[in-house]
Amino acid sequence: MRFGASDSPPAVDKVAIHPLAVRITHWINAFAIIVMIMSGWRIYDASPLFGFSFPNEITLGGWLGGALQWHFAAMWLLVVNTLVYLGYGAASGHFRRNFLPLAAASVVRDVRAALRLRLAHESGVYNSIQRLFYVGVVAAIVVMILSGMAIWKPVQFQPLGSLMGGYEGARLVHFFGMSAIVAFLAVHLALVLIVPSTFFPMISGSARKRARAEAPAPEARA
Repeated sequence: MRFGASDSPPAVDKVAIHPLAVRITHWINAFAIIVMIMSGWRIYDASPLFGFSFPNEITLGGWLGGALQWHFAAMWLLVVNTLVYLGYGAASGHFRRNFLPLAAASVVRDVRAALRLRLAHESGVYNSIQRLFYVGVVAAIVVMILSGMAIWKPVQFQPLGSLMGGYEGARLVHFFGMSAIVAFLAVHLALVLIVPSTFFPMISGSARKRARAEAPAPEARA
C-alpha cells in the first residue's frame, strides 16, 4: 500500500525535555525533602507549635535524637544539591528558558483555562501555572534552608533569626515553608497521576512526539 503526500504514516520522534543535570538534582532534592519532612514532623512532635502532633507512623527517626540526625544529614544534601541546581539553572539558561517570562496576566489567563479544562499541555513547555509553582517551590526551599539555619544556630545566625521575629518566629517560618512544600508535592503528584506521561521524561529526559512524516519533494521533470 502506498501513501500519498496527504496520508503519510505518522512518525514518532523523541523530543529532549529535561537535561541530565536537572533530572539528577530533581530526584536528589525529592529524596532529601521527603526525609526532611518526615524527620521534621518527629522534631515538631517533641515541641509542638500548635495543638496537634503528627502520627508516629508518618515520621522518621523514632525519637528526637534520631530524627535530628536524619534531618541534618538530609539538610546538607539539600543545601549542596540546591546550590548545584541554582548554579546550573542560572549558567545554562534553564531558568530563563523555562520559568520566564512570568506575568500576572498570563497566570490569570491559564488559571481560567484550567478551570474550564482547556489548559493546553505540551511536553517540554511550562505554562504560567507550572512556572509559578516551580518558582514558588524553589523559593520555599530557600526559605526553609535559611529558617532552618536560624533555628539550628540561633546565636551564630542571630541577625537572620531577627528578620524572622526571633527563634520562635523562625520556627513558624520553617513550619509554614514546610507546609508550602507539602502542598506543592500533593498537587505535583496529583498532576502526575492525571497526566502520567509527564513522569517518564523526568527519568529518560525525553518524550515521544508524534508528527506526520514529510513527503519527499517531487522530482523535477526536464
